[in-house]
Order: sequence, then C-alpha cells, then structure tokens
Amino acid sequence: MATTRDYYEILGVERRADGDTIKRAFRKLALKDHPDKNPGDAEAEARFREASEAYQVLSDGEQRDRYDRFGHAAFQQAQSGGGGGFGFSTAGFEDIFGDIFGDLFGGGGRGRRRRGEDLQYSLEVSFEEAAFGCEKTIEIPRQVPCEDCRGTGNRDGKARERCPDCKGAGQIRFQQGFFSIAKTCGRCQGTGQIVTDPCASCRGAGAVRKQKSLQVNIPGGVDTGTRLKLRGEGEHHAGAPAGDLYVVIRVTEHDRFQRDGNDVVCEIRVTFTQAALGADLEVPTLDGSVKLKLKPGTQPGTLFRLRGRGVPDLQGYGRGDQITRVVVEVPRHLDARQRELLREFAEVSGESLSDEHKGFFEKVREKFG
Repeated sequence: MATTRDYYEILGVERRADGDTIKRAFRKLALKDHPDKNPGDAEAEARFREASEAYQVLSDGEQRDRYDRFGHAAFQQAQSGGGGGFGFSTAGFEDIFGDIFGDLFGGGGRGRRRRGEDLQYSLEVSFEEAAFGCEKTIEIPRQVPCEDCRGTGNRDGKARERCPDCKGAGQIRFQQGFFSIAKTCGRCQGTGQIVTDPCASCRGAGAVRKQKSLQVNIPGGVDTGTRLKLRGEGEHHAGAPAGDLYVVIRVTEHDRFQRDGNDVVCEIRVTFTQAALGADLEVPTLDGSVKLKLKPGTQPGTLFRLRGRGVPDLQGYGRGDQITRVVVEVPRHLDARQRELLREFAEVSGESLSDEHKGFFEKVREKFG
C-alpha cells in the first residue's frame, strides 16, 4: 500500500465521522477525480486511487478499527504478501460506485423508468383574482397513457417483457480495473422492460398526445411569476411516472391599484377646496368603497394607511394594507367668476399675481401641476 497520508485527511473528514459522512466525502472526491472525467490526468488518477483506498478502509468497521489503532502498519503485512490483514476487494464498492457512475454516465438507479417531462403553462389572471384567489379551467396538450394498450405500449395491453440485454436491471454493468461501472441500458432506456408487440394506436410508445382540461385552484396572494406545481399533470411515458405541470401566473395591471408586496397602493384625486377645507370622501379598496375623512389643510402627497385592506399573504399570514396617496388637482379652465374669487383670495392672503412676485396661481400650478 503506497499511501502514507492519513486516510481521514485524504477524505477531509474528522476521525469521529460516521459512515454516511465518509461515504459522502468519498463520493464527492470520486466524482471530481475519476479518470473518465480527467483523461490523461495522472495526478487526478492518483488522487482517485488514494481516495478509493482510504474509503475502503474507513467504510469497513473492522478495518477502520485496526487503522485507528495501528495506522498504516496494520496492513503492511498483507501488502508484503503475508497472510491475513488487508486485502483489496471491490465488494464494498458496489453501491457507491453504482451511484457515482450513474451520475457520470447518465445512468439511473436499477430499473429506473424515465420520468415524463415537466410542462409549463402561462396563466393570466386579474388583479382581484390574484389577490383573493380563484379557480381557472385550462386546456393542456400533453402525452397521456394510450387507452388501447392501457399505457403498456403492447397490443391489447399485454405486459412488457423483461429486457434481455440488462435482465430487467435497466443498467449494463462492466468491470474497469478494480471497480464496476454501470451504464443505462441502451435497448430499454433504463426501464428494464421492452415492447414486443407494438400497439397500433401509439406505435409502442404507450402514450398519445391529447388535449386535457384541468381545474387549477389559484390561491389568494399570488403575484406575477408565482409558479404553481401540479404533480403528475405533465407528460406521460409508458410504465413510468408522469412529469409535473408548472402554472406560471401573470397578473394584469389594474387601472386604480398597484401592488407593493402585500400592500396595495392607490391615489385619490381631490380638489383644492377639498384639500383646503376638508371633506368626507369615498375611497375605493379591493373590498369596496370605504369612507375617509380628509382634514382641512391636507397637503398634496399625504399618505393614508388603511389597515388590512391589502392583499392576503400567500402563506396565510394575514393581509397587507392599502396606502392611499392624496393628489390635489388644479383646475385647468376657470370662468370669470372663479378667477375673480381666486384673485380676491390672493389679495386677502397678501399674495401678488405680478410677474415679479409669483403669487397664488403660479405657486399652485408649479406645486400641483
């Protein structure tokens, strides 16, 4: 055994690490340094062999105990040809190498069937529907199990047969050096089963494309970009789990309200006299109109917070607020009497309407217009 570095140091784990931690550490190193991912890299190959050697010792309870007590000396006798001691075996590597090479070469677990593809659907909802939730019916074109063969792909629904190449395992295993490599079976595509008498309707696929109507429950509080996952409503493959459907929400703009998180923002337009003298107003909310008392002398841009009048939280944590901003409108067209009254107001207020001193009209127009 050529390695002299500490096995725990090689794997980057503490001496008290449990078996799962050791396995994860080795798997990470093996995926990084495996020779098939680093062709011609002698250093990577050396690191891979070093990590493999460390893992085989530390993953075996008896050998780990001997290593903890005696270090590398515990295996020197076996390495020099003596009886007993350490003997390098691939038996303990089957499970972890199966996982590793499944990742390296695109294979899956034994007999794993290829899952159906996920689908995505863009759904437009109104501002109110997004706020309070709704139910929508959508039409999805997708692969569904063939009715004639009941999804088996074989005529009359006859069961699929075990793949003769992989013997139903879904993987082809072969030896490379001291370890076993597993690759997805090319004949059955990892399902472990094959179609022997193809169905005429689906040509052996076990699925056909059809339009399906689905009821989608939109929870209150969704916003543009929210993704709703419908399990098993994606594409189907014969003898395999269906994929999922992701419904992506797009909320249309509202003519009165804007959204800021769970808060709703809107503007109310009032006249100069209402702002100056005060008024009782009807303010629109998502729940209908509410009364708002405008105090005399209310300034443009004043904000009113209406508690609990916003959008319900998607996770169920109450509702946001409505933020109402006051906008004072300056009249654009005045008749003679209105102009006369405003000039009198300016005079009483001590304001000049001359060009030298900007008075009431100019100040109002600059501030509010």
